[in-house]
Amino acid sequence: MDKSVPTPAGGTPPVDTHLSADLRTPLRPDAFALTDEEKIAGITEHFREIMHLLGLDLTDDSLAGTPRRVAKMYVQEWFRGLSPEHRPEVRLFDNRYQYGQMLVERDITLFSCCEHHFVPIIGKAHVAYLPGEHVVGLSKLNRVVQYYARRPQVQERLTRQIAEELKQALHTDNVAVLIEADHLCVMSRGVNDTSSSTLTAEYGGVFGEDAALRAEFLRLIGK
Repeated sequence: MDKSVPTPAGGTPPVDTHLSADLRTPLRPDAFALTDEEKIAGITEHFREIMHLLGLDLTDDSLAGTPRRVAKMYVQEWFRGLSPEHRPEVRLFDNRYQYGQMLVERDITLFSCCEHHFVPIIGKAHVAYLPGEHVVGLSKLNRVVQYYARRPQVQERLTRQIAEELKQALHTDNVAVLIEADHLCVMSRGVNDTSSSTLTAEYGGVFGEDAALRAEFLRLIGK
């Protein structure tokens, strides 16, 4: 956690305070006033009302438990990245091998949710960095992606959030992030286009300056 951020009395430090204001996920100041169980209870009641308004019979044994199942899914799975308690601790290790070439973690499974329609975004993230004095455990790269993905998102902000988190954690601007994803708000509604996908990229440090390095990154991830 960013130790420079004061903790509100009786509360949790605001999420993403280390990010610039334009990159932070929009949250109210009281976003963490309720416990997870209180959030689940409240969402359960509201989702039950949504189902009722749709005309569904909540006495049916197949539907009776749906409101609470959806509430638990929202709080404990889909949107768990909203809570700073789940922000991964990225531990660095001495680069004893003096490895100085690009390190790439590709095809990281990405599951997020469109904040405009609350339907899934499904895809892959590819990240790379140039090691200096330190390297990071590979699974931490995956965890950073998952932390920012597990919240209502737009892909452009998600890409930059991941990049900025890695820059801070790795103490280097030499970071590249590319996301390719399918948006169910495009596939299942509106234009109903099931063949298109969305690509976004963020290149920091030398990745933004060196076209040959960017080309090597894209070659390594198969682009």
